[in-house]
Amino acid sequence: MKVAIISGSVYGTAEEVARHAESVLKAAGFDAWHAARANLQDLQGFAPDALLAVTSTTGMGELPDNLMPLYSTIRDILPAAWRGLPGAVIGLGDSSYGDTYCGGGEQMRELFAELGVREVLPMLRLDASETVTPEADAEPWLAELAAALKV
Repeated sequence: MKVAIISGSVYGTAEEVARHAESVLKAAGFDAWHAARANLQDLQGFAPDALLAVTSTTGMGELPDNLMPLYSTIRDILPAAWRGLPGAVIGLGDSSYGDTYCGGGEQMRELFAELGVREVLPMLRLDASETVTPEADAEPWLAELAAALKV
C-alpha cells in the first residue's frame, strides 16, 4: 500500500514527525512517501492508496504557510481519485493556546472529510507544552495506523 505523507511546519518539528512517520511506515512494509513542500502533481504522480497529514498550527489556529498552497489547490480541485481512501492526521500545537490548539490539524481533517477520505484513527494531538520528543510520542499511534491500514 502506498501512503502519501503531507506535511506543514513552521519551525521544522512537524516535518521531523512526518519523516519519522515515513520511516516507521516503511519499516511496517508500506511504500511511504513524504516530500516537504510537495505539490498536487507530486502527490498524484505517487498515486497514493492512503493519506497522512502531519501539520503544526500557527497564528490563530491556521495551517503553516508552507502547506497553504497545497491545501488550497487540493480544496479547489478535490481529486476524485482520493474519495474513499483511508487517511489520518497528526496535529501539532500548544494546548496553552486554548481554542486554537491543533487548529491546523483540524483544518486538514475537514479537508479530508470534504475529499471523502475515511478517517481510520482519531487525530493524534502532540502538545508542545507536554513533550520534547514528538517523534517518539507518535510511535504508538503510528503502530495503530499501520495496523488499521493493513485491515
